[in-house]
Amino acid sequence: MTASNPTTALERDPVCGMNVNPASPTHVHEHGGKKYYFCCASCVEKFRAHPQQYLNKNRVVPISSNLVTPGTPAPAESSFSPRPASTPITTIRKQTLDLAQKPKAGTKPVYVCAMCPEVRETKPGACPSCGMALEPDVPQASTPTEYTCPMHPEIVRAEPGACPICGMALEPRTVAAREENPELRDMTRRFWVGVALTVPLFAIAMASMFWPHAFTRALNGLPLNLPWLQFALSTPVVLWCGVSFFERFWMSLINRSPNMFTLIGLGTGVAYIFSVVATVTPRIFPESLRGMGGYPDVYFEAAAAITTLVLLGQVMELRARSRTSAAIRALLDLSPRTARLIAADGTENDIPLDQVKPGDRLRVRPGEKVPVDGVLIEGRSAIDESMITGESIPVEKSANSPVIGATLNTTGSFVMGAERVGTETLLSQIVQLVGKAQRSRAPIQRLADRVAAWFVPTVVAVAVITFLAWFLFGPQPRLAHALVNAVAVLIIACPCALGLATPMAIMVGTGRGAHAGVLIKNAEALETLEKVDTLVVDKTGTLTEGKPWLAGISVPQQENVPENERGASAETLRLAASLERGSEHPLGAAIVNGARQRGLRLSEPSEFTYLVGKGIRGVVDGKQVAVGSGALMVEVGALDHPDASLLHAQMPGGTNLLVAIDGKYAGSLALADPIKPSTAEVVRQLRTQGVRIVMITGDNRFAATIIAQQLGIDEFEAGVLPEGKLDVVRKLQQQGRVVAMAGDGVNDAPALAQANVGIAMGTGTDVAMESGGITLVKGDLSGILRARKLSQTTMRNIRQNLFFAFIYNALGVPIAAGVLYPFFGLLLSPIFAAAAMSFSSVSVIANALRLSNVKL
Repeated sequence: MTASNPTTALERDPVCGMNVNPASPTHVHEHGGKKYYFCCASCVEKFRAHPQQYLNKNRVVPISSNLVTPGTPAPAESSFSPRPASTPITTIRKQTLDLAQKPKAGTKPVYVCAMCPEVRETKPGACPSCGMALEPDVPQASTPTEYTCPMHPEIVRAEPGACPICGMALEPRTVAAREENPELRDMTRRFWVGVALTVPLFAIAMASMFWPHAFTRALNGLPLNLPWLQFALSTPVVLWCGVSFFERFWMSLINRSPNMFTLIGLGTGVAYIFSVVATVTPRIFPESLRGMGGYPDVYFEAAAAITTLVLLGQVMELRARSRTSAAIRALLDLSPRTARLIAADGTENDIPLDQVKPGDRLRVRPGEKVPVDGVLIEGRSAIDESMITGESIPVEKSANSPVIGATLNTTGSFVMGAERVGTETLLSQIVQLVGKAQRSRAPIQRLADRVAAWFVPTVVAVAVITFLAWFLFGPQPRLAHALVNAVAVLIIACPCALGLATPMAIMVGTGRGAHAGVLIKNAEALETLEKVDTLVVDKTGTLTEGKPWLAGISVPQQENVPENERGASAETLRLAASLERGSEHPLGAAIVNGARQRGLRLSEPSEFTYLVGKGIRGVVDGKQVAVGSGALMVEVGALDHPDASLLHAQMPGGTNLLVAIDGKYAGSLALADPIKPSTAEVVRQLRTQGVRIVMITGDNRFAATIIAQQLGIDEFEAGVLPEGKLDVVRKLQQQGRVVAMAGDGVNDAPALAQANVGIAMGTGTDVAMESGGITLVKGDLSGILRARKLSQTTMRNIRQNLFFAFIYNALGVPIAAGVLYPFFGLLLSPIFAAAAMSFSSVSVIANALRLSNVKL
């Protein structure tokens, strides 16, 4: 790698966050009159495609650091001082979780369509492209509610309404713990009014059709005119109950975006208008078309029944769609309504949760929920974090341990300091992440989009052909048969089922993943993960804990003393740890923590010297102490030629520091980066599934070999720089492999961005999580197994939905057109066509909802 000129300021790659030397640029792109520098060609292409996306992300307030890594052990000492609101506090990526930038005061709300990401409106209504109702696009219910379309997320409105693209009802963009859907309430009211009027209308139509003479005799003497009576009953149903359908029909024509409401509007409109004309001016029709009462056949009951059945389908669909957010709503319901505030004078009072501010001291008693994200100050407890991590075992917490809002305090009372409140808590950020992921579009959706673009015009053409064929060649009465069958074709064809097949499964699947600690950034990552055949994993922080700890002590004639050191070993550790108190090195901190955990009383060093590349030396309790490499031991005269076995720890990822006291070798301290408990089993299961595993690390080959042997990994690369990790991923992709990259550090970011699927550890850096498409909240590799199973199950569900939608329309349209009539004399009534159309959409949604019960 080219060394950076010390006099040249480094530029930051806006895509992956890597530092790039502008003095020797390889990849440069100019945008808006400014030059931007990149680490690789892949980052240039991503920036060129969506420059604003990467420029905007750098303005998001980071929410990362050391608060909410679930299960994080507590440091030995605690001293809480309230942090300002801008202090980063969680280890979850800033951009993955801070998805929706908070709206500025005075800005207008925006509405989007879940199916059309490019549509953004300032008011609620219908998506101009698909006609679905728009949904809001705001981060929290505490802000003005926005509405968006579940099929076109680019449609955003300030009020509920219909999507101008697909016509579907808009829904709130952000899930609230308790919410009422105004669209559902309105549709339900219109549906029941429609039922009350359609039932008698349908009864009259059926009686006059099947028992005309008896029905006519029963009405003798009554001042009733059947066509006018049917007109009176059907008009409120068609023109009031179904007014939203005609509004969406008209919008689809204006926006030149045909959708399901184009067909519904045409079908019911033609049937109703024909019937009105036949009732008001029956004499314009030939006498052969007029019945006993002097009126042609009217289809008021068909128009009203179709409207009522479509309303039923809309009500069922809205109720089913509301269940797609049930997983997130369940998380929001976990949040307590109040918090117990400890005032400056020590008094305690319960206050509403929205009044908690950063820096407040709060008491959490056994059985209560943690109100906000923060840090434990006093006391001990075991906290159930299953709502975040999916792990059922409570996590032990003590002084200075991070705690997560809405998790359950199972035992022990403690005092905590509030750090993140409101929309900045981990739970709120997860809700925003899932909301955005639910509205993202999977590549498989492109197939449905291409079909839908031609679907409605094709159906209209088939309806016209059906009308002409029956009118020219059908049996008498030809006009009646032509009209009925053309209307049936228009009604039964339902592009809604086709459009819902993918987004409904994505919405439910991402919600289920959030409950299992798997946060999906976008639908493309979820779709691609099932195809992955090669997993590239970083060693430190991914396979291992990423934090050194004191694994053991060896002294002359007393090797591998594990836990309760006595005599020479305890004194060696005490003196070395006392000297290390003056060091800022992570290994030194591990030694100090190890000594404190063993109950050793440390002293203050009276002298301290740091020797670059060798270690440290100084005076503790009047003794000359040196801790470091073999070269340092030779320098202080403790060893002549240190044995190689003293320098290499025989444990995974370990290293040895040698200790000399008063010029004599006193022993060695074994420091290790332990393998995560679940890593070995995850590697075994992935290999069983046929996934090729490649480990890459910047560590030395000796440490990498030990880790690979312990885990049974055959392929690994050691001493790899960031660009080397990127090259490994590229080479595998050039071999035709579908590659997933799992990592947690800044040096992993380019490889995470290059991989087909980037999997970031929730315990890692912001830059790494910014580059990944999937984040594992707990930072545990077992999340990869859960994510992979979720991907496989979701994609299987999507294929089932698409198959059902295609087959339904392939069979339904020809039957409605009358292809069975020449053989069996069967015709499909528009009423039955409307029922089939409504239930087709509901069946697709019901199948998608099964994902909420998948065991991961």
